[in-house]
Amino acid sequence: MATIIEQKPLYTQVPVGQEVIFVVSNNTIVSGFTNVRFIADVYISNTTPSSISTSTIPVATFKTTPNNAGVGIFDFKQVVENYVSADNMAANISSYKGNPTTDNTPHPLHLIDKYSRNKKAARWLTIQFKTQYTDANGDIQIVDPQNSIDYLIFNGYLKYSDILTMGTSTTANDFGYDLSRFNLSAQTDNFLTNAPVTQYANLEDYGTLAFLSPNDNLSYIRLQYNDSSGSQIGTENIDRNYGNGAYTNFTTSAVISFLYFGCFPANLQNWSSTFQALVSAGTIQGGSIVAQAFGSSGNRISTQYTININCPNLKGYESIRLCWLNQWGAWDYYTFTQKSIRNISTKGSTYEQLAGTWNEAAYRVDSYKGGKKSFRVNATEKITMNSDFVSESENDMFEELINSPEVYILEGYQDDATSSALNQYVKPVRLTTSSFTKKTVANDKLIQYTFEVEKSKTLRTQSV
Repeated sequence: MATIIEQKPLYTQVPVGQEVIFVVSNNTIVSGFTNVRFIADVYISNTTPSSISTSTIPVATFKTTPNNAGVGIFDFKQVVENYVSADNMAANISSYKGNPTTDNTPHPLHLIDKYSRNKKAARWLTIQFKTQYTDANGDIQIVDPQNSIDYLIFNGYLKYSDILTMGTSTTANDFGYDLSRFNLSAQTDNFLTNAPVTQYANLEDYGTLAFLSPNDNLSYIRLQYNDSSGSQIGTENIDRNYGNGAYTNFTTSAVISFLYFGCFPANLQNWSSTFQALVSAGTIQGGSIVAQAFGSSGNRISTQYTININCPNLKGYESIRLCWLNQWGAWDYYTFTQKSIRNISTKGSTYEQLAGTWNEAAYRVDSYKGGKKSFRVNATEKITMNSDFVSESENDMFEELINSPEVYILEGYQDDATSSALNQYVKPVRLTTSSFTKKTVANDKLIQYTFEVEKSKTLRTQSV
């Protein structure tokens, strides 16, 4: 008799926003004993995969009875999604303007100089299955432990349009979504985003790209700087190593299995003397930054991402940059450079104040007293913003903005006060635009979108 894992996720990289199905069987015990239960001990690790032993403590234990086919079916989706979440702060050993990130000097993730490990986005999942039954003497027995392989779970989800792959032969029952295109091993591989490979940003804009790192393929990311005519005016190779915020020696630790890289103009202004010189000379304005990953042998292992740098807006419109959590648990960004409207609404409490003085030796008429007064005034700001004319390739990105649970306004590069808490950069907002109609060139000719956000934090003024 043996506990057998009949069905499991097809791939070892699993976004938690999908069904995480396991099916187990033990035909001998199911057919020969009573009170049969299948037990699943769930182990989750933020470092290396769990080494399961009698002294290892699972994070959760579940039991199910055999169904009519004699097998037990588990779906761990609602379990594992509680153990990963969005990374908002950079991991220790990354840096901001040359200052290392530590527990005492935390930095928002979007502002990193070079690389950052993940803090909460990825974990290892291992499950041990066992069979429980009541023997002929009436004693409860738990037997036949069987360990699953190790799965890297991360804070992503699948859309209904994402195509699942079925296994073959011994894995014919298994299914999953193939994430190998995010592993940076071929020239067609992608970073963790559905945004187009050509993006736009102002010179003061921060932002990151993210990628899965299940192997030691990546050696460095090359940045190529072009002027407004497309001519190359500089390059830099940013090595993937511990000193730059990533790792030098590859391990299976979950914290290095999902990495971020700061490659937008403001990130480069933080530290790069090459880029700073181009900014001072004015040659990068209207130009572009090209980012691509390379392996140790100098072979390119990612597609090419181009960040075009916007020219100054001659109409004087205020630029507003949003960032939001995308489908793959990383961050997408867009700078709205066209007309925006800020609306401030207030709501407060009032009371009726007595006129004059009633608690002194004589009544005195004070003109500022009396009548209805505000006890407290709370202000909420809403911002309506318009995109520039965009292509259909931006539709998926804006659809994820509408669906994202986390949206922020991201402020641009600025000089920081000594010992600044850096609280001025990332401002939480709530997207109040509740519907999104995909536009196409065929239907709409020119494509432009309008979104409205409300600042999540209410401005509380003095109470009287």
